[in-house]
Amino acid sequence: MDISVAGYGIICAIGNDASAVLKSLKEGRTGIGPMRYLQSSHKELPVGEVKLSDEDMKRMLGQDEKAIISRTVLMGAIAIRQALEHANLDLKGKRIAVINGTTVGGMDITERYFLQMREEDDLLPLVEKHDCGSSTREMADFAGLKDAEVCTVSTACSSAVNAIILGSEMLKNNEADIVIAGGTESLSKFHLNGFNALMILDKAQCRPFDKTRAGLNLGEGAAFVVLKSQPSSISSKEGSIVIRGYGNRCDAFHQTASSENGEGAYLAMSDALQMAGLKPQDIHYINAHGTGTPNNDASESAAIRRVFGDKIPPVSSTKGFTGHTTSASGSIETVICIMALREGFLPANLGWKEQDESCITPAPLQLPPRGEGQPHLLPFGGGREGAVLCNSFGFGGNDSAVVIGKSPLPAPTFGECLRQKTCVLAEETITDVEQLAELREFVSAGEARRMGKLMKAATMSSLKALQAAGIETPDAIITATAFGMLETSEKFLVDMLENGEETLSPTLFMQSTHNTIGSSIAIRTKCHGYNMTYSQGSDSLDWALRDARRLIATGKAKTVLVGCHDEATPLFQEFCRRMGKPVPQEIYSHSIVLGRAKNA
Repeated sequence: MDISVAGYGIICAIGNDASAVLKSLKEGRTGIGPMRYLQSSHKELPVGEVKLSDEDMKRMLGQDEKAIISRTVLMGAIAIRQALEHANLDLKGKRIAVINGTTVGGMDITERYFLQMREEDDLLPLVEKHDCGSSTREMADFAGLKDAEVCTVSTACSSAVNAIILGSEMLKNNEADIVIAGGTESLSKFHLNGFNALMILDKAQCRPFDKTRAGLNLGEGAAFVVLKSQPSSISSKEGSIVIRGYGNRCDAFHQTASSENGEGAYLAMSDALQMAGLKPQDIHYINAHGTGTPNNDASESAAIRRVFGDKIPPVSSTKGFTGHTTSASGSIETVICIMALREGFLPANLGWKEQDESCITPAPLQLPPRGEGQPHLLPFGGGREGAVLCNSFGFGGNDSAVVIGKSPLPAPTFGECLRQKTCVLAEETITDVEQLAELREFVSAGEARRMGKLMKAATMSSLKALQAAGIETPDAIITATAFGMLETSEKFLVDMLENGEETLSPTLFMQSTHNTIGSSIAIRTKCHGYNMTYSQGSDSLDWALRDARRLIATGKAKTVLVGCHDEATPLFQEFCRRMGKPVPQEIYSHSIVLGRAKNA
Protein backbone atom coordinates (compact mmCIF):
# COMPACT_ATOMS: atom_id res chain seq x y z
CA MET A 1 0.00 0.00 0.00
CA ASP A 2 1.52 3.32 -1.11
CA ILE A 3 0.88 6.72 0.42
CA SER A 4 -0.33 8.56 -2.65
CA VAL A 5 -0.42 12.28 -3.29
CA ALA A 6 -3.93 12.86 -4.59
CA GLY A 7 -3.62 16.64 -4.93
CA TYR A 8 -1.70 19.68 -3.82
CA GLY A 9 -2.03 23.42 -3.34
CA ILE A 10 0.59 26.11 -2.98
CA ILE A 11 0.86 29.87 -2.50
CA CYS A 12 4.21 31.63 -2.08
CA ALA A 13 6.34 34.49 -3.35
CA ILE A 14 6.56 33.12 -6.91
CA GLY A 15 2.90 32.38 -7.44
CA ASN A 16 -0.55 32.24 -5.92
CA ASP A 17 -1.26 28.76 -7.27
CA ALA A 18 0.54 25.72 -8.68
CA SER A 19 0.52 26.80 -12.31
CA ALA A 20 2.01 30.21 -11.48
CA VAL A 21 4.67 28.65 -9.25
CA LEU A 22 5.60 26.16 -11.97
CA LYS A 23 5.93 28.94 -14.55
CA SER A 24 8.23 30.94 -12.26
CA LEU A 25 10.38 27.90 -11.56
CA LYS A 26 10.82 27.09 -15.23
CA GLU A 27 11.59 30.71 -16.09
CA GLY A 28 14.04 31.08 -13.18
CA ARG A 29 12.14 34.08 -11.77
CA THR A 30 12.63 34.94 -8.10
CA GLY A 31 9.90 36.25 -5.82
CA ILE A 32 12.31 37.91 -3.39
CA GLY A 33 12.22 41.69 -3.24
CA PRO A 34 11.51 44.77 -1.11
CA MET A 35 8.87 44.57 1.63
CA ARG A 36 5.39 45.59 0.62
CA TYR A 37 2.96 44.22 3.19
CA LEU A 38 5.12 43.62 6.27
CA GLN A 39 5.25 46.81 8.36
CA SER A 40 8.83 46.61 9.60
CA SER A 41 11.45 49.33 9.94
CA HIS A 42 14.03 46.98 8.39
CA LYS A 43 13.31 47.94 4.80
CA GLU A 44 16.90 47.03 3.93
CA LEU A 45 16.04 43.34 4.23
CA PRO A 46 14.57 41.68 1.11
CA VAL A 47 11.78 39.16 1.68
CA GLY A 48 9.74 36.62 -0.25
CA GLU A 49 6.21 37.95 0.24
CA VAL A 50 3.02 36.49 -1.21
CA LYS A 51 1.85 39.07 -3.72
CA LEU A 52 -1.59 39.50 -2.16
CA SER A 53 -2.88 41.72 0.62
CA ASP A 54 -4.84 40.29 3.53
CA GLU A 55 -7.97 41.85 2.02
CA ASP A 56 -7.28 40.15 -1.32
CA MET A 57 -7.07 36.77 0.39
CA LYS A 58 -10.19 37.37 2.50
CA ARG A 59 -12.12 38.04 -0.71
CA MET A 60 -10.76 34.83 -2.23
CA LEU A 61 -12.05 32.91 0.79
CA GLY A 62 -15.39 34.71 0.93
CA GLN A 63 -14.59 36.36 4.28
CA ASP A 64 -15.47 39.85 5.46
CA GLU A 65 -12.60 42.18 4.52
CA LYS A 66 -12.86 43.86 7.92
CA ALA A 67 -12.57 40.60 9.85
CA ILE A 68 -9.34 40.18 11.83
CA ILE A 69 -7.80 37.01 10.41
CA SER A 70 -4.16 35.98 10.60
CA ARG A 71 -2.23 35.99 7.33
CA THR A 72 -0.99 32.55 8.36
CA VAL A 73 -4.59 31.30 8.36
CA LEU A 74 -5.50 33.01 5.08
CA MET A 75 -2.61 31.48 3.14
CA GLY A 76 -3.14 28.07 4.72
CA ALA A 77 -6.86 28.01 3.90
CA ILE A 78 -6.18 29.01 0.29
CA ALA A 79 -3.58 26.25 -0.15
CA ILE A 80 -5.89 23.65 1.45
CA ARG A 81 -8.76 24.66 -0.83
CA GLN A 82 -6.50 24.39 -3.87
CA ALA A 83 -5.30 20.94 -2.77
CA LEU A 84 -8.84 19.66 -2.26
CA GLU A 85 -9.95 21.02 -5.63
CA HIS A 86 -6.94 19.43 -7.30
CA ALA A 87 -7.58 16.06 -5.65
CA ASN A 88 -11.31 16.16 -6.50
CA LEU A 89 -12.12 13.41 -4.00
CA ASP A 90 -15.46 12.44 -2.52
CA LEU A 91 -15.00 13.26 1.17
CA LYS A 92 -18.43 12.12 2.31
CA GLY A 93 -18.21 9.59 5.13
CA LYS A 94 -14.41 9.72 5.19
CA ARG A 95 -12.23 10.14 8.28
CA ILE A 96 -10.34 13.33 7.44
CA ALA A 97 -7.39 14.83 9.26
CA VAL A 98 -5.75 18.22 8.71
CA ILE A 99 -2.13 18.24 9.88
CA ASN A 100 -0.51 21.67 9.82
CA GLY A 101 3.05 22.74 10.50
CA THR A 102 3.50 26.26 11.86
CA THR A 103 5.47 28.16 14.48
CA VAL A 104 4.40 31.78 14.02
CA GLY A 105 0.67 30.96 14.18
CA GLY A 106 -1.27 34.17 14.75
CA MET A 107 1.74 36.25 15.77
CA ASP A 108 1.02 38.80 13.03
CA ILE A 109 -2.27 39.63 14.78
CA THR A 110 -0.74 39.59 18.26
CA GLU A 111 2.05 42.03 17.40
CA ARG A 112 -0.43 44.34 15.63
CA TYR A 113 -2.86 44.60 18.54
CA PHE A 114 -0.87 43.56 21.61
CA LEU A 115 -0.36 47.00 23.13
CA GLN A 116 -4.07 47.82 22.68
CA MET A 117 -5.09 44.43 24.10
CA ARG A 118 -3.42 45.36 27.37
CA GLU A 119 -5.83 48.29 27.69
CA GLU A 120 -8.98 47.46 25.70
CA ASP A 121 -11.22 44.55 26.70
CA ASP A 122 -12.94 44.52 23.29
CA LEU A 123 -9.71 43.31 21.68
CA LEU A 124 -8.92 40.61 24.24
CA PRO A 125 -10.60 37.79 22.25
CA LEU A 126 -7.73 38.19 19.78
CA VAL A 127 -5.58 36.37 22.36
CA GLU A 128 -7.35 33.20 21.26
CA LYS A 129 -6.08 33.69 17.68
CA HIS A 130 -2.45 33.69 18.80
CA ASP A 131 -1.62 30.04 19.33
CA CYS A 132 -0.73 27.61 16.58
CA GLY A 133 -3.57 25.19 17.26
CA SER A 134 -6.29 27.81 16.85
CA SER A 135 -4.76 28.81 13.50
CA THR A 136 -5.04 25.24 12.25
CA ARG A 137 -8.66 24.92 13.37
CA GLU A 138 -9.59 28.22 11.73
CA MET A 139 -7.99 27.45 8.38
CA ALA A 140 -9.61 24.01 8.28
CA ASP A 141 -12.98 25.66 8.90
CA PHE A 142 -12.40 28.24 6.14
CA ALA A 143 -11.48 25.40 3.77
CA GLY A 144 -14.81 23.67 4.46
CA LEU A 145 -13.42 20.97 6.77
CA LYS A 146 -15.25 21.84 9.99
CA ASP A 147 -15.63 18.17 11.00
CA ALA A 148 -12.03 17.19 10.29
CA GLU A 149 -9.65 16.15 13.04
CA VAL A 150 -6.94 18.82 13.29
CA CYS A 151 -3.38 18.72 14.59
CA THR A 152 -0.52 21.20 14.69
CA VAL A 153 3.14 20.24 14.51
CA SER A 154 5.59 22.92 15.61
CA THR A 155 9.22 21.93 15.10
CA ALA A 156 10.42 25.25 13.64
CA CYS A 157 11.57 25.03 10.02
CA SER A 158 10.97 21.26 9.68
CA SER A 159 7.33 21.54 10.79
CA ALA A 160 5.64 21.01 7.41
CA VAL A 161 7.65 17.92 6.46
CA ASN A 162 6.97 16.50 9.91
CA ALA A 163 3.26 17.13 9.28
CA ILE A 164 3.55 15.05 6.10
CA ILE A 165 5.40 12.33 8.03
CA LEU A 166 2.68 12.26 10.70
CA GLY A 167 -0.06 12.16 8.07
CA SER A 168 1.61 9.25 6.31
CA GLU A 169 1.96 7.35 9.58
CA MET A 170 -1.71 7.91 10.40
CA LEU A 171 -2.73 6.47 7.03
CA LYS A 172 -0.42 3.48 7.41
CA ASN A 173 -1.94 2.75 10.80
CA ASN A 174 -5.54 3.19 9.60
CA GLU A 175 -6.16 6.27 11.75
CA ALA A 176 -7.60 8.28 8.85
CA ASP A 177 -8.87 7.80 5.31
CA ILE A 178 -7.63 11.11 3.91
CA VAL A 179 -5.01 13.47 5.33
CA ILE A 180 -4.40 17.04 4.23
CA ALA A 181 -0.85 17.74 5.43
CA GLY A 182 1.53 20.64 5.01
CA GLY A 183 2.39 23.97 6.56
CA THR A 184 1.76 27.69 6.56
CA GLU A 185 3.73 30.65 7.88
CA SER A 186 3.31 34.39 7.43
CA LEU A 187 6.01 36.97 7.76
CA SER A 188 5.89 38.83 11.05
CA LYS A 189 8.00 41.49 12.69
CA PHE A 190 8.61 39.04 15.53
CA HIS A 191 10.44 36.43 13.52
CA LEU A 192 12.02 38.89 11.05
CA ASN A 193 13.61 40.65 14.02
CA GLY A 194 14.44 37.36 15.66
CA PHE A 195 16.41 36.11 12.68
CA ASN A 196 17.96 39.55 12.31
CA ALA A 197 19.08 39.45 15.95
CA LEU A 198 20.81 36.16 15.18
CA MET A 199 22.64 37.99 12.36
CA ILE A 200 21.72 35.43 9.71
CA LEU A 201 19.70 37.60 7.31
CA ASP A 202 21.28 38.78 4.05
CA LYS A 203 20.65 42.32 2.79
CA ALA A 204 21.03 41.02 -0.77
CA GLN A 205 19.31 38.08 -2.44
CA CYS A 206 20.36 34.82 -0.77
CA ARG A 207 22.95 32.61 -2.49
CA PRO A 208 22.67 29.05 -1.15
CA PHE A 209 25.96 27.11 -1.27
CA ASP A 210 27.85 30.06 -2.82
CA LYS A 211 31.22 31.01 -1.38
CA THR A 212 30.00 34.56 -0.75
CA ARG A 213 26.73 33.54 0.93
CA ALA A 214 25.93 35.76 3.89
CA GLY A 215 22.57 34.56 5.18
CA LEU A 216 18.97 33.87 4.30
CA ASN A 217 15.99 35.89 3.08
CA LEU A 218 12.78 35.23 4.98
CA GLY A 219 9.68 34.32 3.01
CA GLU A 220 6.09 33.33 3.61
CA GLY A 221 3.54 30.98 2.09
CA ALA A 222 1.66 27.75 2.46
CA ALA A 223 1.44 24.38 0.75
CA PHE A 224 -0.60 21.26 1.46
CA VAL A 225 -0.80 17.80 -0.06
CA VAL A 226 -3.81 15.50 0.02
CA LEU A 227 -2.61 12.05 1.06
CA LYS A 228 -4.42 8.74 0.84
CA SER A 229 -3.51 5.08 0.93
CA GLN A 230 -4.95 4.35 -2.50
CA PRO A 231 -3.50 4.79 -6.00
CA SER A 232 -3.27 8.47 -6.91
CA SER A 233 -5.10 10.27 -9.67
CA ILE A 234 -2.13 12.63 -10.04
CA SER A 235 0.13 11.22 -12.71
CA SER A 236 3.50 12.14 -14.07
CA LYS A 237 4.69 11.03 -17.48
CA GLU A 238 5.44 7.57 -16.07
CA GLY A 239 3.13 7.12 -13.10
CA SER A 240 1.47 8.57 -10.04
CA ILE A 241 3.22 10.39 -7.21
CA VAL A 242 3.83 8.61 -3.90
CA ILE A 243 5.52 9.27 -0.57
CA ARG A 244 8.08 6.47 -0.51
CA GLY A 245 10.03 7.10 2.66
CA TYR A 246 10.93 9.61 5.34
CA GLY A 247 13.05 10.17 8.41
CA ASN A 248 13.12 12.53 11.35
CA ARG A 249 16.19 12.78 13.59
CA CYS A 250 17.73 15.25 15.99
CA ASP A 251 21.19 16.70 15.50
CA ALA A 252 21.35 17.08 19.31
CA PHE A 253 24.12 19.64 18.92
CA HIS A 254 22.96 23.27 19.39
CA GLN A 255 19.74 25.28 19.55
CA THR A 256 20.39 27.22 16.34
CA ALA A 257 23.61 25.87 14.76
CA SER A 258 24.11 22.61 12.89
CA SER A 259 26.91 20.19 13.68
CA GLU A 260 29.99 20.20 11.48
CA ASN A 261 29.34 16.70 10.14
CA GLY A 262 25.56 17.13 9.84
CA GLU A 263 24.77 14.10 11.99
CA GLY A 264 21.03 14.75 12.28
CA ALA A 265 20.65 15.45 8.56
CA TYR A 266 22.72 12.37 7.69
CA LEU A 267 20.55 10.13 9.88
CA ALA A 268 17.29 11.59 8.54
CA MET A 269 18.32 11.10 4.90
CA SER A 270 19.59 7.58 5.62
CA ASP A 271 16.31 6.62 7.33
CA ALA A 272 14.27 8.03 4.44
CA LEU A 273 16.23 6.02 1.88
CA GLN A 274 16.00 2.85 3.96
CA MET A 275 12.22 3.19 4.33
CA ALA A 276 11.89 3.85 0.60
CA GLY A 277 13.87 0.71 -0.18
CA LEU A 278 16.27 2.76 -2.29
CA LYS A 279 20.03 3.14 -2.55
CA PRO A 280 21.70 6.56 -2.82
CA GLN A 281 22.20 6.07 -6.57
CA ASP A 282 18.43 5.71 -7.01
CA ILE A 283 17.91 9.39 -6.09
CA HIS A 284 17.96 11.68 -9.11
CA TYR A 285 17.50 15.05 -7.45
CA ILE A 286 17.94 16.51 -3.96
CA ASN A 287 15.96 19.59 -2.95
CA ALA A 288 18.29 20.86 -0.25
CA HIS A 289 17.28 22.80 2.83
CA GLY A 290 19.97 25.24 1.63
CA THR A 291 19.16 28.42 3.52
CA GLY A 292 22.20 30.41 2.41
CA THR A 293 23.71 30.70 5.89
CA PRO A 294 27.39 29.72 6.14
CA ASN A 295 26.71 27.12 8.83
CA ASN A 296 23.66 25.40 7.36
CA ASP A 297 24.99 24.97 3.84
CA ALA A 298 28.36 23.58 4.95
CA SER A 299 26.73 21.20 7.44
CA GLU A 300 24.13 19.98 4.93
CA SER A 301 26.85 19.51 2.32
CA ALA A 302 28.83 17.35 4.76
CA ALA A 303 25.75 15.24 5.43
CA ILE A 304 24.99 14.83 1.72
CA ARG A 305 28.59 13.76 1.05
CA ARG A 306 28.34 11.19 3.85
CA VAL A 307 25.22 9.67 2.30
CA PHE A 308 26.08 9.91 -1.41
CA GLY A 309 29.88 9.77 -1.44
CA ASP A 310 31.38 11.01 -4.70
CA LYS A 311 28.22 10.25 -6.68
CA ILE A 312 26.02 13.12 -5.59
CA PRO A 313 22.92 13.61 -7.75
CA PRO A 314 21.89 17.10 -8.90
CA VAL A 315 21.20 19.28 -5.86
CA SER A 316 19.56 22.68 -5.59
CA SER A 317 17.98 24.92 -3.00
CA THR A 318 14.84 26.71 -4.18
CA LYS A 319 14.97 29.31 -1.41
CA GLY A 320 16.43 31.74 -3.94
CA PHE A 321 12.93 31.70 -5.47
CA THR A 322 10.69 31.76 -2.39
CA GLY A 323 12.86 32.92 0.48
CA HIS A 324 13.03 30.76 3.57
CA THR A 325 9.39 30.20 4.46
CA THR A 326 10.42 28.67 7.81
CA SER A 327 7.72 26.25 9.06
CA ALA A 328 6.04 26.10 5.64
CA SER A 329 9.27 25.46 3.71
CA GLY A 330 9.07 21.67 3.84
CA SER A 331 5.65 21.45 2.22
CA ILE A 332 6.35 24.21 -0.31
CA GLU A 333 9.48 22.37 -1.37
CA THR A 334 7.67 19.01 -1.35
CA VAL A 335 5.19 20.45 -3.86
CA ILE A 336 8.11 21.83 -5.91
CA CYS A 337 9.63 18.33 -5.91
CA ILE A 338 6.32 16.85 -7.08
CA MET A 339 6.24 19.39 -9.91
CA ALA A 340 9.81 18.50 -10.83
CA LEU A 341 8.84 14.81 -10.95
CA ARG A 342 5.73 15.42 -13.01
CA GLU A 343 7.39 17.80 -15.46
CA GLY A 344 10.84 16.20 -15.46
CA PHE A 345 12.90 19.35 -14.82
CA LEU A 346 15.58 20.47 -12.39
CA PRO A 347 14.76 23.56 -10.29
CA ALA A 348 17.60 26.05 -10.41
CA ASN A 349 19.77 27.20 -7.51
CA LEU A 350 19.42 30.95 -7.98
CA GLY A 351 22.28 33.25 -6.97
CA TRP A 352 25.13 30.73 -7.03
CA LYS A 353 28.31 31.95 -8.73
CA GLU A 354 31.41 30.88 -6.83
CA GLN A 355 32.42 27.45 -5.55
CA ASP A 356 32.98 26.95 -1.82
CA GLU A 357 35.08 23.89 -1.09
CA SER A 358 33.07 23.24 2.07
CA CYS A 359 29.87 22.95 0.01
CA ILE A 360 28.45 20.76 -2.72
CA THR A 361 28.13 22.29 -6.19
CA PRO A 362 24.43 22.94 -6.81
CA ALA A 363 22.52 22.00 -9.97
CA PRO A 364 22.04 22.83 -12.70
CA LEU A 365 25.21 24.91 -12.60
CA GLN A 366 27.47 21.87 -12.81
CA LEU A 367 25.60 20.72 -15.94
CA PRO A 368 26.07 21.87 -19.56
CA PRO A 369 24.39 25.23 -20.26
CA ARG A 370 20.93 25.37 -21.79
CA GLY A 371 19.19 28.05 -23.80
CA GLU A 372 17.62 30.98 -21.97
CA GLY A 373 14.35 29.97 -20.32
CA GLN A 374 15.07 26.28 -20.91
CA PRO A 375 15.29 24.35 -17.62
CA HIS A 376 17.49 21.30 -17.29
CA LEU A 377 15.70 17.98 -17.43
CA LEU A 378 15.75 15.32 -14.75
CA PRO A 379 17.56 12.21 -16.03
CA PHE A 380 14.65 9.82 -15.71
CA GLY A 381 14.78 6.54 -17.54
CA GLY A 382 12.93 3.61 -16.06
CA GLY A 383 13.20 0.86 -13.48
CA ARG A 384 13.86 2.26 -10.01
CA GLU A 385 14.49 5.78 -11.30
CA GLY A 386 12.26 8.72 -10.67
CA ALA A 387 12.77 9.44 -6.97
CA VAL A 388 13.74 12.73 -5.36
CA LEU A 389 14.82 13.63 -1.83
CA CYS A 390 13.56 16.74 -0.02
CA ASN A 391 15.41 18.00 3.07
CA SER A 392 13.95 20.21 5.80
CA PHE A 393 15.88 21.19 8.92
CA GLY A 394 14.78 23.26 11.92
CA PHE A 395 16.12 25.01 15.00
CA GLY A 396 17.30 22.65 17.70
CA GLY A 397 18.59 20.27 15.04
CA ASN A 398 15.16 18.91 14.16
CA ASP A 399 16.12 17.35 10.83
CA SER A 400 13.69 15.67 8.45
CA ALA A 401 13.84 14.22 4.95
CA VAL A 402 11.22 12.75 2.64
CA VAL A 403 11.61 10.64 -0.51
CA ILE A 404 9.01 11.29 -3.19
CA GLY A 405 8.73 8.93 -6.14
CA LYS A 406 6.69 7.82 -9.08
CA SER A 407 4.80 4.57 -9.21
CA PRO A 408 4.87 2.01 -10.65
CA LEU A 409 8.30 1.97 -9.03
CA PRO A 410 9.17 -0.95 -6.76
CA ALA A 411 7.78 0.15 -3.42
CA PRO A 412 7.65 -1.47 0.01
CA THR A 413 4.27 -2.60 1.31
CA PHE A 414 3.14 -1.83 4.82
CA GLY A 415 1.80 -5.24 5.72
CA GLU A 416 0.65 -5.83 9.27
CA CYS A 417 2.18 -3.37 11.72
CA LEU A 418 3.78 -4.76 14.84
CA ARG A 419 1.60 -4.19 17.86
CA GLN A 420 3.85 -3.97 20.87
CA LYS A 421 2.06 -3.12 24.11
CA THR A 422 3.16 0.01 25.92
CA CYS A 423 3.41 0.86 29.58
CA VAL A 424 4.45 3.82 31.72
CA LEU A 425 7.97 3.26 33.04
CA ALA A 426 8.14 6.47 35.10
CA GLU A 427 6.63 9.94 35.35
CA GLU A 428 7.29 13.22 37.12
CA THR A 429 5.17 16.35 37.56
CA ILE A 430 6.16 19.90 38.54
CA THR A 431 3.50 22.50 39.26
CA ASP A 432 5.20 24.74 41.81
CA VAL A 433 8.16 27.01 41.12
CA GLU A 434 9.55 26.14 44.56
CA GLN A 435 10.22 22.64 43.25
CA LEU A 436 12.74 24.12 40.83
CA ALA A 437 15.29 24.39 43.63
CA GLU A 438 15.99 20.69 43.03
CA LEU A 439 17.33 21.50 39.55
CA ARG A 440 20.82 21.93 41.01
CA GLU A 441 21.00 18.14 41.20
CA PHE A 442 21.07 18.07 37.39
CA VAL A 443 22.60 21.33 36.10
CA SER A 444 25.12 23.88 37.30
CA ALA A 445 24.05 27.12 38.94
CA GLY A 446 25.44 29.12 36.00
CA GLU A 447 23.47 27.12 33.47
CA ALA A 448 20.29 27.34 35.54
CA ARG A 449 20.54 31.14 35.62
CA ARG A 450 20.28 31.19 31.82
CA MET A 451 17.06 29.16 31.85
CA GLY A 452 13.52 30.44 32.08
CA LYS A 453 11.07 28.85 34.52
CA LEU A 454 9.51 26.52 31.96
CA MET A 455 12.85 25.27 30.69
CA LYS A 456 13.95 24.60 34.26
CA ALA A 457 10.77 22.67 35.00
CA ALA A 458 10.87 20.70 31.75
CA THR A 459 14.53 19.82 32.24
CA MET A 460 13.99 18.69 35.80
CA SER A 461 10.81 16.68 35.21
CA SER A 462 12.34 15.02 32.13
CA LEU A 463 15.63 14.08 33.78
CA LYS A 464 13.94 12.88 36.97
CA ALA A 465 11.53 10.70 34.97
CA LEU A 466 14.37 9.24 32.91
CA GLN A 467 16.41 8.66 36.08
CA ALA A 468 13.49 6.83 37.71
CA ALA A 469 13.12 4.67 34.59
CA GLY A 470 16.83 3.89 34.56
CA ILE A 471 17.31 5.40 31.09
CA GLU A 472 20.04 7.85 30.08
CA THR A 473 19.02 8.37 26.45
CA PRO A 474 15.50 7.64 25.20
CA ASP A 475 14.90 6.49 21.63
CA ALA A 476 12.56 9.41 20.95
CA ILE A 477 11.42 12.67 22.54
CA ILE A 478 7.92 14.04 21.99
CA THR A 479 6.74 17.33 23.45
CA ALA A 480 3.25 18.73 23.96
CA THR A 481 2.73 22.45 24.55
CA ALA A 482 -0.20 24.77 23.96
CA PHE A 483 1.74 28.05 24.04
CA GLY A 484 5.40 27.08 24.07
CA MET A 485 7.99 29.32 25.65
CA LEU A 486 5.51 32.02 26.60
CA GLU A 487 7.75 33.99 29.00
CA THR A 488 10.64 34.46 26.56
CA SER A 489 8.27 35.13 23.65
CA GLU A 490 6.45 37.80 25.65
CA LYS A 491 9.70 39.47 26.69
CA PHE A 492 10.90 39.62 23.08
CA LEU A 493 7.53 40.90 21.85
CA VAL A 494 7.22 43.62 24.50
CA ASP A 495 10.79 44.78 23.94
CA MET A 496 10.21 45.00 20.17
CA LEU A 497 6.92 46.90 20.47
CA GLU A 498 7.96 49.29 23.23
CA ASN A 499 11.59 49.92 22.34
CA GLY A 500 11.76 49.41 18.57
CA GLU A 501 13.29 46.88 16.22
CA GLU A 502 16.92 47.41 17.18
CA THR A 503 19.19 45.75 19.76
CA LEU A 504 16.79 42.88 20.43
CA SER A 505 18.01 39.81 22.31
CA PRO A 506 19.00 36.84 20.10
CA THR A 507 18.87 34.60 23.18
CA LEU A 508 15.20 35.38 23.79
CA PHE A 509 14.35 34.64 20.17
CA MET A 510 16.24 31.37 19.97
CA GLN A 511 14.41 30.22 23.12
CA SER A 512 10.99 31.26 21.82
CA THR A 513 10.24 28.40 19.42
CA HIS A 514 7.84 25.69 20.56
CA ASN A 515 10.37 22.92 20.01
CA THR A 516 13.00 24.62 22.18
CA ILE A 517 12.09 22.27 25.03
CA GLY A 518 12.29 19.01 23.08
CA SER A 519 15.49 19.97 21.32
CA SER A 520 17.15 21.11 24.56
CA ILE A 521 16.33 17.80 26.24
CA ALA A 522 17.69 15.97 23.18
CA ILE A 523 20.94 17.94 23.34
CA ARG A 524 21.27 17.21 27.07
CA THR A 525 20.54 13.48 26.73
CA LYS A 526 22.43 13.12 23.42
CA CYS A 527 19.29 11.74 21.79
CA HIS A 528 19.63 11.64 17.99
CA GLY A 529 16.29 9.88 17.61
CA TYR A 530 12.83 11.01 16.54
CA ASN A 531 11.89 14.42 17.92
CA MET A 532 8.42 15.95 17.60
CA THR A 533 6.48 18.82 19.16
CA TYR A 534 2.68 19.12 19.15
CA SER A 535 0.87 22.39 19.76
CA GLN A 536 -2.87 21.82 19.48
CA GLY A 537 -4.18 23.51 22.60
CA SER A 538 -5.64 21.19 25.22
CA ASP A 539 -5.32 18.25 22.78
CA SER A 540 -1.54 18.56 22.56
CA LEU A 541 -0.76 15.83 25.09
CA ASP A 542 -3.24 13.43 23.48
CA TRP A 543 -1.44 13.83 20.14
CA ALA A 544 1.96 13.36 21.79
CA LEU A 545 0.90 10.18 23.60
CA ARG A 546 -0.76 8.85 20.47
CA ASP A 547 2.47 9.36 18.54
CA ALA A 548 4.58 7.77 21.28
CA ARG A 549 2.37 4.69 21.48
CA ARG A 550 2.46 4.39 17.69
CA LEU A 551 6.27 4.46 17.70
CA ILE A 552 6.44 1.73 20.32
CA ALA A 553 3.60 -0.35 18.87
CA THR A 554 5.20 -0.42 15.43
CA GLY A 555 8.68 -1.23 16.74
CA LYS A 556 10.27 2.10 15.85
CA ALA A 557 11.20 2.90 19.45
CA LYS A 558 11.60 1.00 22.69
CA THR A 559 11.49 4.01 25.01
CA VAL A 560 9.90 7.42 24.43
CA LEU A 561 10.08 10.51 26.64
CA VAL A 562 6.79 12.42 26.44
CA GLY A 563 6.52 15.83 28.06
CA CYS A 564 3.59 18.21 28.51
CA HIS A 565 5.00 21.63 29.33
CA ASP A 566 3.26 25.01 29.61
CA GLU A 567 3.54 28.24 31.56
CA ALA A 568 1.50 31.37 32.14
CA THR A 569 2.98 34.81 32.61
CA PRO A 570 1.29 37.31 34.95
CA LEU A 571 0.09 39.26 31.91
CA PHE A 572 -1.40 36.18 30.27
CA GLN A 573 -3.12 35.27 33.53
CA GLU A 574 -4.52 38.80 33.69
CA PHE A 575 -5.86 38.44 30.13
CA CYS A 576 -7.62 35.21 31.13
CA ARG A 577 -9.19 36.83 34.20
CA ARG A 578 -10.45 39.78 32.17
CA MET A 579 -12.00 37.44 29.62
CA GLY A 580 -13.64 35.33 32.32
CA LYS A 581 -11.58 32.32 31.32
CA PRO A 582 -9.95 29.79 33.67
CA VAL A 583 -6.62 31.18 34.85
CA PRO A 584 -3.81 28.75 34.00
CA GLN A 585 -1.08 27.71 36.41
CA GLU A 586 2.14 29.66 36.49
CA ILE A 587 3.95 26.50 35.50
CA TYR A 588 3.05 22.94 34.57
CA SER A 589 5.51 20.26 33.52
CA HIS A 590 4.62 16.59 33.32
CA SER A 591 7.08 14.06 31.89
CA ILE A 592 6.26 10.44 31.12
CA VAL A 593 8.61 7.68 30.02
CA LEU A 594 6.82 5.09 27.92
CA GLY A 595 8.26 1.73 26.99
CA ARG A 596 7.35 -1.73 25.86
CA ALA A 597 5.37 -3.79 28.33
CA LYS A 598 7.44 -6.63 29.76
CA ASN A 599 4.93 -9.24 28.68
CA ALA A 600 4.83 -7.90 25.11
